[in-house]
Amino acid sequence: MNVFRLKQDICEIGQRIYNRGFAAANDGNISIRISDTEVLCSPTMISKGFMKPEDICLIDMDGKQLAGHRKRSSEALLHLAIMKARPEVKSVVHCHPPHATAFAIAREPIPQCVLPEVEVFLGDVPITQYETPGSQSFADTILPFVHKSNVIILANHGTVSFGETVERAYWWTEILDAYCRMLMLARDLGRVQYLGHEKTKELLDLKTKWGFTDARLQPGMENCDICANDVFRDSWAKAGVERKAFDAPPPAPTAAPATSNDQEALIQAITERVLAALQSK
Repeated sequence: MNVFRLKQDICEIGQRIYNRGFAAANDGNISIRISDTEVLCSPTMISKGFMKPEDICLIDMDGKQLAGHRKRSSEALLHLAIMKARPEVKSVVHCHPPHATAFAIAREPIPQCVLPEVEVFLGDVPITQYETPGSQSFADTILPFVHKSNVIILANHGTVSFGETVERAYWWTEILDAYCRMLMLARDLGRVQYLGHEKTKELLDLKTKWGFTDARLQPGMENCDICANDVFRDSWAKAGVERKAFDAPPPAPTAAPATSNDQEALIQAITERVLAALQSK
């Protein structure tokens, strides 16, 4: 493993989030796991757009700093909580993308069934409860959602995204912020048009075919309304999340109730089977 190259990767992504306006001043933090027990992370009190490889810290999985002349990020516990819950995750990116963070401040759920790319790459995006950043309680707010999404909105704070590389971890945040901006622009034009249940189901089928997972396809969600944010709806009240700015999507079509003729035919079929069984004895 080329540790210096991984430090350069952190610096490059830091520059990208700074240039995109996702991290003002010394906002944000980035990490990469280099072994089962060691993680590289960005330091505190430095602009993410101007980091150098020698600025990057080395910490253990409990947050203890092992190396580096700068102090490690104060929010390293958030990164470690994700890595402990998802061992396959190698990198975590936390920042404050303005459009997604606006949803975090308003605690407005991200509408689904609008943009094909978002359905395929993101799916439903949760919003956590608010806790003071830097604490273990803050880190633990992601635990109810970490297995169901690769990007999470942190209430009144920002976003955190994660993946197998630092670039992939960053991608989810960039996709989310672009989508949130599009939603705001569309609402200013009048309203958001939803794709509908069947067309979204086609996108989820493609998602499965391409090897992506989606919480709406996990066991226990077979009968969910895939456009209604049903995956995380149970967490809304506790986190103060409420749909205010965007209309709810149209409800999924329900199966037509059985007619009286259907019921009579079913009763007749059952009766005939019972009689046939009695006669055979």
